[in-house]
Amino acid sequence: MRHLFVSLLLFFFIAASGAGFWYWSYVTTASPGSGEVVVVLAKGIGVRGIGAVLAKNGLLPNDLRYLLLVYFSGSTARLQAGEYSIPRGLTPPEVLRLLINGSTLRHHVTIVEGATAEQVAAIFEKDGWVKRDHFLELVHDPQYIKQLGIDSSALEGYLFPETYNLIRQDTDATSVTRMMVNRFLHVWNEIKTSDLHGLSLHQVVTLASVVEKETGAAAERPLIARVFLNRLAQKMRLQSDPTVIYGIREFNGNLTRADLRRTTPYNTYVIPALPPGPICNPGRAALEAVLHPADSDALYFVSKNDGTHFFSNNLADHNRAVETYQRGR
Repeated sequence: MRHLFVSLLLFFFIAASGAGFWYWSYVTTASPGSGEVVVVLAKGIGVRGIGAVLAKNGLLPNDLRYLLLVYFSGSTARLQAGEYSIPRGLTPPEVLRLLINGSTLRHHVTIVEGATAEQVAAIFEKDGWVKRDHFLELVHDPQYIKQLGIDSSALEGYLFPETYNLIRQDTDATSVTRMMVNRFLHVWNEIKTSDLHGLSLHQVVTLASVVEKETGAAAERPLIARVFLNRLAQKMRLQSDPTVIYGIREFNGNLTRADLRRTTPYNTYVIPALPPGPICNPGRAALEAVLHPADSDALYFVSKNDGTHFFSNNLADHNRAVETYQRGR
């Protein structure tokens, strides 16, 4: 019996030592190779699914030791889904630590000032962040717009242009539109003034969108805003080409005299007022230009074909400027 006991004790010692070495070699062995591997862990994938993805990409062996490591480290419910860039050469515990910390990849997507809602949808769809049609449905969904705290029939004008940091698995059309509108509201609360020049918030955004599209040189925004405010005060038509273009479906790039005479809600050569809504998504500078316009009596401006404009206080001076800069006389 004594020999049997010693033999069993020796067997269990050897077995335990072997198991310990087997587990220790797992947790201390780094994955081979160099560089980084991008992996996407979908929501609800589970511990076993995560192990399979990591093993498929050569980041750790997926066997019983992986499950033991997750269990003994208390990581069962702490591994987070998302998109990760994981360096090769890490040990399994180091890989799991990245997933526990949620060190997901962040992507930068830039929306430029003056982009329309359709252009914004195309930018986000390009890299698979949203489905374009769903994005535009939300842009024109009255109930959803009201939930966001916007008093408008569409989100055009309120999708604030900026560089956004996005995370896979946490981004869709709803989160993107909500993020952009929240950014607009944040900026608006920072810059709003008590004097809106007799305009509502929606009218300020609408006019800012026209200023954004009309401006080639940033320094001219306040003066262009003043021209339009002066014309509105005198009940003159704004006569802005970008508004006409916005009202033409499938615009081919050639604005004609017939287009300028066509009656649409956005043709400011016809309607003696602001268009019904923004024609693009203006940036902070355009909004500030409307709130803080230049001090001027100018009523007209004409392009000098170099990105700047010539401003006039009366029609006679304006016509001469048109002859000079647009007709080459």
